[in-house]
Amino acid sequence: MPLDQPNPAGEMPFLDHLEELRWRIVKALAALVVGFFISMLVCTNYDVIALMIRPITPYLHGKNLIVTHPVEKFTILLKIATGLAIVLASPAVAYQAWAFLAPALTAKERRVIVPVLIFAAVLFLAGVAMSVFVFVPVTMGLMDNIKTAAIEPFYSAGEYFGFLFSVSLAFGVMFELPILILALTALGLVTPAFLSRYRRHAFVVLLVACEIITPGDFIISTLMLFVPVYGLYELSIVASWVVHRARKRREAAAAETIGAGAGA
Repeated sequence: MPLDQPNPAGEMPFLDHLEELRWRIVKALAALVVGFFISMLVCTNYDVIALMIRPITPYLHGKNLIVTHPVEKFTILLKIATGLAIVLASPAVAYQAWAFLAPALTAKERRVIVPVLIFAAVLFLAGVAMSVFVFVPVTMGLMDNIKTAAIEPFYSAGEYFGFLFSVSLAFGVMFELPILILALTALGLVTPAFLSRYRRHAFVVLLVACEIITPGDFIISTLMLFVPVYGLYELSIVASWVVHRARKRREAAAAETIGAGAGA
């Protein structure tokens, strides 16, 4: 049967799937372009840079961040606008992805996925917020407490924003741990008993991961990421029990249905 001809089951032909996917991608990119245009308007009309350095303002002691390249200020604005554009366009991009995938999902799967996606977004934003409003100021405070007459802080805007963006991304990704664990449980790759049995191993792995992700050698900085992430791991075990029991009930119901059909 040709790829561009409808099949007997009434499913969308393969080429139609490709065509729909192409238009979904085009619409998602258009949303990103519009979001970027709006973001650039905001960044060029308002002092966004001053807003983003506010968490460390007390540790600059009246000084300003410096730039070491003629176009560095524009590069920083471009990075900020890009990040803001992604945030602004994310609902539209998520909708396009959902509209493409939803027809292939059952009604029950659709009811489950939407809350999971919302929860994943909330966790990511929570990780970013913690990095900006807690981790970065505390880290700067630790640096400020190192008193020496031989070194004078002279902070670069490019270095600061690179540090801010990388740490925010790392925190946001680490806060997605519950989503990863729930997905692996739903797929049957891990069980709550497995997660509980290897709790001590997870403790060490997460501690090492947090040490690698957090810059510097301050144990306080590492603990600031490790404590909430490990807390999320413990909460994930509880949620994993719920998902695991639901999966077992579905498997038992399917086995009973097959058994009843075989008996008939």
